[in-house]
Amino acid sequence: MKNDNMKNQYRVNEQIRVREVRIVGDGGSTVVPTRQALDMAREQGVDLVEISPNAQPPVCRLIDYSKFLYQQKKRQKEMKAKQVKVEVKEIRFGPQTDEHDYQFKLKHAKEFLEEGNKVRAYVFFRGRSILFKEQGEVLLLRFANDLEEFGKVESMPSLEGKKMFLYLTPKKAGVTKKSQQKRDNERREAEAKEAERLVEEAEKPANGGLFANAKISADVLKKLTGGEE
Repeated sequence: MKNDNMKNQYRVNEQIRVREVRIVGDGGSTVVPTRQALDMAREQGVDLVEISPNAQPPVCRLIDYSKFLYQQKKRQKEMKAKQVKVEVKEIRFGPQTDEHDYQFKLKHAKEFLEEGNKVRAYVFFRGRSILFKEQGEVLLLRFANDLEEFGKVESMPSLEGKKMFLYLTPKKAGVTKKSQQKRDNERREAEAKEAERLVEEAEKPANGGLFANAKISADVLKKLTGGEE
């Protein structure tokens, strides 16, 4: 379905019914009658693809249409991969949250904001605890103040039914966390490459004959063994 939508996004060959078009390519651009542009496409064994219909005259390219769609799809994937996915993480409080629980949730909120996610903190008022809504507001304002270094307030505390919400957005772009296993693997790979480089240096002929080669080998062995004799 997505491919069909992309195909219908562009007019190709006989679908282009304007009087003239501007053909762009590596050699520059030129305005020609549409019929002539179609003949040029046939001669080159490619398609006439309209890439900018609102220009005067419309801009077209002489290109294989299947290849063009593939390049467009690839570009969209690359752009999507570069985009930072922002999630909204929830932090729930009660109107009388104790200090230990507060610090625990504050720590998690810092991690969420550092990773580039938004935080929606709220106080849930159960039953008659709605009488303590001012206490809940003070709690959320303290929460925002303690996170001032990591996030900024998107909206002040507001009561919606039995919940009072506070929204925070990250101040810095998110950084994807690497797992400990991944960091260990990268370290081992770097150490292995360094070891290979040192061995290759030892095997290269050196000026100074046998004595120089022996000195290099000794230095390499010292590096590989961490400096131990």
